[in-house]
Amino acid sequence: MSALLQPVISLGAWLWGFVAAAVVWVVGQESAPQVLDSLLLLLKTIALIVCIVVPLLLSVAYLTLWERKLIGWMQIRIGPNRVTFFGISWLGGLAQPIADGLKLLLKEIIVPTGANKFLFVLAPVMALMPALAAWAVIPFGPEVVLANIDAGLLYVMAITSMGVYGIIIAGWASNSKYAFLGALRSAAQIVSYEIAMGFALVGVLMASQSLNLVDIVNGQSGNYGIFNWYLIPLFPLFLVYLIAGVAETNRAPFDVAEGESEIVAGFHVEYSGMTFAVFFLAEYANMILVSTLCSIMFLGGWLSPIPLAYATALGMPWLAAGCFGWLFIKLFLVVSSFLWFRATFPRYRYDQIMRLGWKVFIPITIVWIIVVGIWTQTPLWIWWR
Repeated sequence: MSALLQPVISLGAWLWGFVAAAVVWVVGQESAPQVLDSLLLLLKTIALIVCIVVPLLLSVAYLTLWERKLIGWMQIRIGPNRVTFFGISWLGGLAQPIADGLKLLLKEIIVPTGANKFLFVLAPVMALMPALAAWAVIPFGPEVVLANIDAGLLYVMAITSMGVYGIIIAGWASNSKYAFLGALRSAAQIVSYEIAMGFALVGVLMASQSLNLVDIVNGQSGNYGIFNWYLIPLFPLFLVYLIAGVAETNRAPFDVAEGESEIVAGFHVEYSGMTFAVFFLAEYANMILVSTLCSIMFLGGWLSPIPLAYATALGMPWLAAGCFGWLFIKLFLVVSSFLWFRATFPRYRYDQIMRLGWKVFIPITIVWIIVVGIWTQTPLWIWWR
């Protein structure tokens, strides 16, 4: 493993050297107050990144527990309830994700003899990196966003479409026919459903007239709560985006890229230990990301679903106020629907999946984009502020 880790360590050292050289150059170009401001901005950015990544990784870990518990309840089982903290029985199962993580961390990483060792290790990183990098522009509240850029939606589409490269490289670098077949399936599937997702986002762009995710959420604000959301005029696009998101993340019933009964776990069949765990993290991080984007673009983001007049009549006007809690509830419900689909539908055949993407979803999105385009030019369109 020392020979395997050597190029990774060298790459890390080179990156740190580049960062150090950049800091030295900035210090040499700017005055002392400017340097202090730049360093404070850098520290603030790092703190925000930590505040996003750490809860995200914890959410990914405990999403695995929620999936096992929820599907267990659906199938009239208990689910994990033994691994707990310090023997406290009423915390049953809460330590299960930590135990799973330690198990994978302590397992040996086996690299096949004929594999490309550098790409074999790089592939899981390339699968996880886009799932984390996309959170840079995700708004958690009116003023809570790491980078509030004007082309936030375009950035998300560009960065998330790179995740397929990790899967393709994993299948090719493994030097296994089963892994390569799974990678080819995944590539074709993701490209197909990426088009439908892109057309669905075109509808959001037409409704909001902005690529900025904060502006998209603000465009759904108003005194009518849920009736101001883009879910109402863009409902067909919402369904297409949600189902395409399931296909994009290779979740059941669209998990033919890792169909155990057909190609022995697919593109990651040769992976073990933490390299397999990183693919696992990437899948669940992508589920949370797709659910968050779905909540932001169609379900009002952090906005309340309760109309102001109704909340005032109840004597609780604060219910109509927007906050991160509403966004969390929405993404939790959407991500739970991913788990519900897994427990409900059988796996589709590969030809059925491709037919659904090309012959059903893409025509639906194109037709509804035309409908929205005409609708926005009439007085019946009431969603512009």
